[in-house]
Amino acid sequence: MNNHPESESRRKFIGNAASLGILGAIGAGYLLSSCNSRRTRYEVPVSLDIAPDGPPLRAGLIGCGGRGTGAAVNFLNAGPNLQVTALGDVFQHRIDSCRKTLKESHNVEVPDDNCFTGFDAYKSVIDSDVDVILHATPQHFRPQHFEAAVQARKHVFLEKPAAVDAVGARSVMASGKMAESAGLSVVSGTIYRHQRDYIKTFSMIKNGAIGELISGNAYRMAGPLWHVNRQENWSDMEAMLRDWMSWYWICGGNLVDVAIHQFDIVNWFFEKYPVKAIGFGGRHHPRDGDVYDFYSVEYTFDDGRNFQCMNRHMAGCDNKSGQVVYGTKGYTNCQNKIFDYNDNLIWQYEYPPDDQGQPTDRLPISSFDQEMINLVAAIRTNKPLNMAYDLAASTLTGIMGRESAHTGREVTWDDMMNSTMRLGPREYVMGPVDIKPEPPVPGTPPGAS
Repeated sequence: MNNHPESESRRKFIGNAASLGILGAIGAGYLLSSCNSRRTRYEVPVSLDIAPDGPPLRAGLIGCGGRGTGAAVNFLNAGPNLQVTALGDVFQHRIDSCRKTLKESHNVEVPDDNCFTGFDAYKSVIDSDVDVILHATPQHFRPQHFEAAVQARKHVFLEKPAAVDAVGARSVMASGKMAESAGLSVVSGTIYRHQRDYIKTFSMIKNGAIGELISGNAYRMAGPLWHVNRQENWSDMEAMLRDWMSWYWICGGNLVDVAIHQFDIVNWFFEKYPVKAIGFGGRHHPRDGDVYDFYSVEYTFDDGRNFQCMNRHMAGCDNKSGQVVYGTKGYTNCQNKIFDYNDNLIWQYEYPPDDQGQPTDRLPISSFDQEMINLVAAIRTNKPLNMAYDLAASTLTGIMGRESAHTGREVTWDDMMNSTMRLGPREYVMGPVDIKPEPPVPGTPPGAS
């Protein structure tokens, strides 16, 4: 496969930043001496501390768990005249918890009439008098809900990942194109693309600080992910939804749901997406559900360059999270440091001092707040920002690696773009679900014993 359209979308992002008036000049000492002076200098977008004022923007939250509640708080933090006026979730207890948090943090009270439960709650939130949809359900439901939001002409925040299967990822790509045609803004929850130190480091690498990029590594190795034990009175569907990180059809698996942050950064720095993947994985600590707890995948780009992704979630192991991109002249952690091949630190991001003027290693604005600031700024200046394709493509990167590990075969981008794979039931009811807790077996056809 040849070129991907992400380069066009990235150019559009920079163009949007310029038209928003948030591009900053780079100082004379910005470029390292090793940079190619014949390059067209890439200017780093300057992030706003607060979104511009304007008429009230009303947001509806779909998915009121911990991340969804956090997204609602981040939206309210982003600037003046912002409201959260509708909530939707399958479970009432999540709505109750979200309402309590919004009341305590911002004195926001969402009326009973604007709180909706059940599998169709998303429709009621979208149909309420809102301008923005904050979407943070388990990702199986994201493609369907995103399409409905775009059809209703709502701006959208989409948490990561975009989907759990190839059909869903392609649906998000298509809905993103529809949003673009309608002039809607779509901001994704791939938070590091909003984070100031990563953005500055990206600009350094794009301006040649480590020469031509060669390869990369992505690591997401940590302790076990959360798990909810099934209760006797729960149906199959309720048990799966409450313990959704244990089921491929709801979460997509650890590689797709969690490691997406790391390989999304590598994709971003290389400014392209891999065309094939080969890897392996397995399940060392059995529990409910069908997900693996470790993966190792090699991804290859269309020009032969590649990167390795290691993902593991187990107790009692050494942990490592992050990423490294290697170039002809050095390497970077992509966040805040650049080294030469003698391991000398040759550049480091300068964080702002604290209120007493002392050095810090912290940003003044969290990336969770920053993504909402960027969304509100794009809406209020009528300069749409659309990150749907990048989110869907990085999601598809994870799905491609997962399917290689599950089958024991090399899987290509073209395979994914032509795949009819759709995970999960066709009907959503609180009752039996004909999906067994059987992890995939490499080298075995799906469904074989």
